[in-house]
Amino acid sequence: MGVIQKNQTETQVLEYLDELAFLADTAGTKTLKIFTQKLQHPDSKTFVGKGKLEEIKNYIQTKNIGLVIFDDELTGSQISNIEKELQTTTIDRSDLILDIFARRARTAQAKVQVELAQYQYLLPRLKGMWKHLERQGGGIGTRGPGETEIETDRRIVKDKISLLKKKLSEIDKQSFTQRKDRGEFIRVSLVGYTNVGKSTIMNLLSKSDVFAENKLFATLDTTTRKVVFENTPFLLSDTVGFIRKLPHHLVESFKSTLDEVREADILLHVVDISHLQHEEQIGTVNKTLQELKAFNKPILTIFNKMDLYEEKNFDNWLDEEVKQDILQELKEKWENNTDNNCIFVSAVEKRNIDGLRNFILIKVREMYQIRYPYKTIYF
Repeated sequence: MGVIQKNQTETQVLEYLDELAFLADTAGTKTLKIFTQKLQHPDSKTFVGKGKLEEIKNYIQTKNIGLVIFDDELTGSQISNIEKELQTTTIDRSDLILDIFARRARTAQAKVQVELAQYQYLLPRLKGMWKHLERQGGGIGTRGPGETEIETDRRIVKDKISLLKKKLSEIDKQSFTQRKDRGEFIRVSLVGYTNVGKSTIMNLLSKSDVFAENKLFATLDTTTRKVVFENTPFLLSDTVGFIRKLPHHLVESFKSTLDEVREADILLHVVDISHLQHEEQIGTVNKTLQELKAFNKPILTIFNKMDLYEEKNFDNWLDEEVKQDILQELKEKWENNTDNNCIFVSAVEKRNIDGLRNFILIKVREMYQIRYPYKTIYF
């Protein structure tokens, strides 16, 4: 369910809902129906209007639906009111993303980060949602005078948050020590919107076997490999993908994982050029990099999935000359926008990967010369 608010078009919101459906698919849920409604302001009680809620309810009853997902963040009371009306589990985009992160967390650090984000998301919604966590045990001193169950649950959540923050702090210290032990190598980090092909490019450049698939958030944990191009070594890291409306608590919890981005010398911003909203995705990534205070680093933009771009934009009747003109226009546009710091590749077809290696090598060598001007480093 998506609401078309002012400054948004129906096409734009439908594309957002397509992404929400892809998120649902990643979480193992099949999308059967998409609803939209134009509203100046969301309803404070049920987010959507009464008529739209009735329409959704009728559809649910005929199709035996088990889950309704809203693209915008809902308050605890809104979720409670909607569920009461629809008699069906209701979640919002943030809840769905948190669920995917919880499923995909593999390391102790990622598991703690996700659990912390989940409790931070739950805390302000406790009163409206009233999801009772556990009953306080009996006995003297275990319950304050007049303390209600909601207050007890709120305290349980706060205690959990405090405990998880301590755990995360300990893990962060270990991660910091590991990063310090990496010596004088130049660090290069892959960043980008989720599902743009970062892990596939990581595998091609480092000849490693990083998990990659056509799902959102395939990679949660930062993977770092030592790479050597023409006797020039550097460290290459693959990081978690960014996404539109990434829950604030998740960004906060994963800041330690994203230290790899903050501490990198060079960022490789991977873009899915075939995606209709690739410019908006670039904006989302740039905004996140600004929040992480990492936007002032040298950034090389890698426009990936050129094979899909051509498949989507070139008809069979287009002659070769017209195709080349379109590609040249695309190239010139982005060269101007990135100060010539961009390259066009297809990781799946391994197209222009040698060009990408050379592109990175030049930048890495430049960085070594800036950092160690009086040394002959590695090459």
